Amino acid sequence: MSAARWPIVLAVVLTAILEVMDMTIVNVALPHIKAAFGLTSDQTVWIVTSYIVASVAVMPLTGFFVRRVGRRRLITSAILGFAGFSMLCGLSWSVGALVLFRIGQGLCGAFLIPLSQSILFDAFPREKRGQAMAFFGLGVVVAPVFGPTLGALLTEYFSWRAVFYVNLPLAAFALMLIAGELEAEETRALPVDWAGLALMLTAIACLQMTLDLGETRDWFGSKLIQVTALSSAVAGALFVVRGWHKRDNIVDFSLLRDRSFAAANVAILGFGVSMFGAIAILPLFVQGLLGYPVLDAGYLFIPRGLAAGVSMVLTGAVLLKRIDARLLVVAGLGLTGLGNVLLSGLNLDAGFWDLGLPGVVTGFGMGLFFVPMSTLAFQNISSARQDEASGIYGVTRSIGSSIGVAILGWQVSERSQVHWALLGEELTATRQAVAQYLAPRGLTPTSPEGAAWLAQTLRAQSAMLAYQDAFLLAGLAAFAMIPAALVLQKPRPGAPAETATA
Repeated sequence: MSAARWPIVLAVVLTAILEVMDMTIVNVALPHIKAAFGLTSDQTVWIVTSYIVASVAVMPLTGFFVRRVGRRRLITSAILGFAGFSMLCGLSWSVGALVLFRIGQGLCGAFLIPLSQSILFDAFPREKRGQAMAFFGLGVVVAPVFGPTLGALLTEYFSWRAVFYVNLPLAAFALMLIAGELEAEETRALPVDWAGLALMLTAIACLQMTLDLGETRDWFGSKLIQVTALSSAVAGALFVVRGWHKRDNIVDFSLLRDRSFAAANVAILGFGVSMFGAIAILPLFVQGLLGYPVLDAGYLFIPRGLAAGVSMVLTGAVLLKRIDARLLVVAGLGLTGLGNVLLSGLNLDAGFWDLGLPGVVTGFGMGLFFVPMSTLAFQNISSARQDEASGIYGVTRSIGSSIGVAILGWQVSERSQVHWALLGEELTATRQAVAQYLAPRGLTPTSPEGAAWLAQTLRAQSAMLAYQDAFLLAGLAAFAMIPAALVLQKPRPGAPAETATA
């Protein structure tokens, strides 16, 4: 990779880090924000939900806005806006202000990943894209892994406000590099399909609200969730049916007629479920159940992040040149699934490396998956359509991560109740054995102290079994995407992207 290209690589990696890390770094600070503003659990959820809904809703519009204002103007405006709203989040005086500024953050951050990816693709010839995507992957995949660690450090030694202020120097540096590397482009006025835009925004926003609020609202037992789910389904169906053959649709569905791009979207959806879902519940497991301090819980992600970084560089620089990219994707999905299956075998006595080693396996799988998948997904997409394709791919990844967080969180809650009932029945059936177990502690099953001890033990064991089920489900989600990876077309070295899917 020539030295002349390093500024653009560094610029897009920093830009990617800005958006992706913000999804996980804030999670660690939520208990502190909740305490500072005296929030309920429902109010706290909106701090995360507002950002994700805003981001996912407008991400598919990346290609549309690029054609209207150009890449340079759009990405510099997005970085400036993201930095400005980050500062306002740190200065927030109420939860209402914080949620409003998080919406602004999400609207600006939505364009950063798709634009960064398309800029990087255009900056490198086809044979060099594997190396370029390896460095881009450091931002997209490694940043959310290290997010909890950095968030824990900033919250512990400074304040929850610091998790927002940390974006400012990164944004300033990225903006300097971007402004110096990108040239202004010709733009053209385009008609706006307002009906299609309204349907798309309704479908995505309602889906995201369903996923984010479902667990706390008892899913379809809540009128709100019933309304948001139905609205998402109806609006989404109308948007697809109406726009599939419409030439000026707000999103170009013809991109999904390309086999590799369609299969890649399916695979990245399942990968998002597996990776982000597991990352979301792991801190809850180690802090809430194993009693790890916040910092130690953050440190658990370091082995995973290092493994992912090494894997990405190795894949982009060496493995892609020697091994079929499709096989690397399959291996990545297999290792990602295996790491989560290993986590499903843990118990309440798990030590640091019992948790860290499965993370290394998963991290290595992440690198093997992400780099070749990014090149395979866009191998038939012309340069003129990279921005729009990147927007679709990005929103699919984001929806996958939201589904993963929602499903695994629900799995932990639901399965805890199931295991509580099953273990309770088992304790009743083995009352004599329980009495013998409690006797050395000077307790009996009928004494208040004995009953309290049994209830605490039962609660911990039920939760542990529920987390085991959730990690197993995350592993199965990765394994289930292997058939989609096999549908990908074999890479064609040297084939110009401009000749395909024009």
